[in-house]
Amino acid sequence: MRKVVICFLVAFAILIVVLIGGSFYMLQYSLGPNPNRLDTEGAYKELFANYPETIEWMDSLRRIDALHDTVLNMPQGYKCHAYYILTGSKRTALVIHGWRDVPIKFFYLARIYEKEFGYNVIIPDVYAHGKSDGDMIRMGWLDRLDMLRWMETFKTDTMVVHGVSMGGATTMMLSGVTMPSGIKDVRFVDDCGYTSVWDEFAGELKNQFGLPEFPLMYTTSLLCRLMYGWSFDEASSINQIKKCRYPMLFIHGDSDTFVPTEMVYRLFAAKRGPKELWITKNTDHACSYFNHREDYIHHLKKFISTKFK
Repeated sequence: MRKVVICFLVAFAILIVVLIGGSFYMLQYSLGPNPNRLDTEGAYKELFANYPETIEWMDSLRRIDALHDTVLNMPQGYKCHAYYILTGSKRTALVIHGWRDVPIKFFYLARIYEKEFGYNVIIPDVYAHGKSDGDMIRMGWLDRLDMLRWMETFKTDTMVVHGVSMGGATTMMLSGVTMPSGIKDVRFVDDCGYTSVWDEFAGELKNQFGLPEFPLMYTTSLLCRLMYGWSFDEASSINQIKKCRYPMLFIHGDSDTFVPTEMVYRLFAAKRGPKELWITKNTDHACSYFNHREDYIHHLKKFISTKFK
């Protein structure tokens, strides 16, 4: 009997060690920053290769010294970097990039808002991305409060928040908080954001490693809570948009497997108030503009110009 007990205790101890080690690995795998986050030259090469229409536009901005950058001191003590373009307009777009990405790769959206719509544009480096401080990605949850600070800093009468992938989730998470006073019209655009960090990570855990949610998702989420102050289940886009009464446009590719397309239908159903949904055909993750450029601009223009009741 004693040997059985000892064997059980040894097996249990090994299981605990494996779970702890696995949790640390999964946390670093999911939230570790891109080691090439400061490769500005590489980011521009990728931007121009994918969106050659931005080349002439970028040249025009540089000729008149219209593209600037700035750093914002956040209340928690860290600094976040952003690029911005001011046109003198009373309308501003806040563009939020995706997971392990940088703003430069999303200048194609800045071009739409500045050149096509005449907006000011602000594109931050999300915490632990690009030139911003941070050594661990926060998947949009705590980032929603940083985005609120950017809105306050560049506040105008009309503001549109537009995010892609993790940026889309950040956009939705932001939509559930109280907006800065003095903004007369706020709108949100979610392009392929996830329902929650838990849902996204659980799906990837199964797809990438063939593992179920229990027990690793639970232990990794708990570790994230202990180390960084937030958990996977609380970082929920779908819960946040239930609080949102501002207009929101949902965009999602019909062939998306990284953030499964079914997520956007749940998000759309949960959103109250003014909302629109556009499912792009034959489109993988974060490729809606890449595949449907004219239609993308058309849907955006229609959304930002519609007078919602």
